[in-house]
Amino acid sequence: MAIGAPERRVAGPADVASGRYQLGREVGRGGKARVFVARDLLLRREVAVKVFRARAGNPEELRTQDAEAKLIASLNHSSLTTLYDAGIELSDPDNPQIYLVMEYLRGGDLRERLQHGALSSLQVVHLGLDVGSGLQYLHESGFVHRDIKPANVLLDAREEGGRIRGKLADFGISTLIGEGESGPSITGTAAYLSPEQAAGDDAGPDSDVYSFGLVLLEALTGRVAFPGDVATSAFARLERDPVIPGSVPPELTRIIRGMTRRDRDVRLRLPEAISAFQDSVVDDLLRRREPSVPDPESVRIEAVRRYDVLDSPPEEAFDEVTDLVRRTLHLPVAIVAIVDEDRAWFKSRRGVELPELPRSLTSEVAANGGEGTWNLPDVLAEPSLREHPFVRGEPHVRSALAAPLLTHDGQAIGRLLACDVVPREFTADEVASVEGFARIVMRELELRLASRRALFDR
Repeated sequence: MAIGAPERRVAGPADVASGRYQLGREVGRGGKARVFVARDLLLRREVAVKVFRARAGNPEELRTQDAEAKLIASLNHSSLTTLYDAGIELSDPDNPQIYLVMEYLRGGDLRERLQHGALSSLQVVHLGLDVGSGLQYLHESGFVHRDIKPANVLLDAREEGGRIRGKLADFGISTLIGEGESGPSITGTAAYLSPEQAAGDDAGPDSDVYSFGLVLLEALTGRVAFPGDVATSAFARLERDPVIPGSVPPELTRIIRGMTRRDRDVRLRLPEAISAFQDSVVDDLLRRREPSVPDPESVRIEAVRRYDVLDSPPEEAFDEVTDLVRRTLHLPVAIVAIVDEDRAWFKSRRGVELPELPRSLTSEVAANGGEGTWNLPDVLAEPSLREHPFVRGEPHVRSALAAPLLTHDGQAIGRLLACDVVPREFTADEVASVEGFARIVMRELELRLASRRALFDR
């Protein structure tokens, strides 16, 4: 029965059991009974009351309806709907009316939920684990459901972080009291029949597994796997397996394909399917708990900000370094550049006028040269530098060294550049000198950072 279906006008008694359960709107119906939301006036809670359509006026009918109540009462599992109470309404002694009082789930049923769109893969895995566990308990208790469909999968309204909790309803009834009455309910069930049921053979636990696989596939896709009238839908599964879209994750595809094999002898057993669902849940939890690998560029930018140098004016100490570079290597241009997300900021510059440049101007050099020292005997050999303002215009740079400014934890927060206006092969000693000057710049930054932390505890 569907709990949470659209409201219908109540037709029947206003209450049952001497007024203890006050019936509200009708929320589901089948061939033999209707389900109402009701108020338990004694315990002050909402319940679902299933009232059998036919009044139990003969002993045989009374026995079958009594058998359903005893069946439900004998089963106790977190993924099966719970029976609270049962009784016979005797307001008309000549026509006693059987009713069952069950837990009420505000989330409605899966059929209604799928009208708003398909579930995520993880939600389907959780649903497979929840409902599958209840179904396994039912099988171990000696019963076959025979009528697994979205309308018989009830949902808890509390979806924490997208987590859906499902419960199985109307379990074992067809095993005890036979097939339902003819009519729309059979047409709806036909879409979920197992191949052996469609062929007229006896149903068993493996038949429930097949039907459950079709329900999970529909939850993933939002579409019935075998649509059409009763005959078309029933015979289609005798000729082919259900189509599983390529967008379904491989592990979930494997489970559902195993559950919906036409040959019942090779069909995936329910304990194996549940174990696979459990593995998927565990894998998801482990992935969530794995420490995320920080983006290298984010780590580098954090290092740039740590030194708090971008918003400060040009540094005299850095000017001394750029002066030393020019005199030592006999070069016209020397720059201390700190690089943030999109700009290279010149904290000291000799031989150039611009105080900063877009970072993108050296993107190709950065990609090819990595974090080491860039040694460029002729900058025109680098396509990304041919249109650089310092190459195309003043000071018309033609060769350059660029040593990284490396933090103690290996982050390159900028570069010390030494440039000439003519092509030039830099010697190993000249490369070592620029790298040494770059280390002096970093030692200055580290000393300032340590002093600031000592003074301001930050």
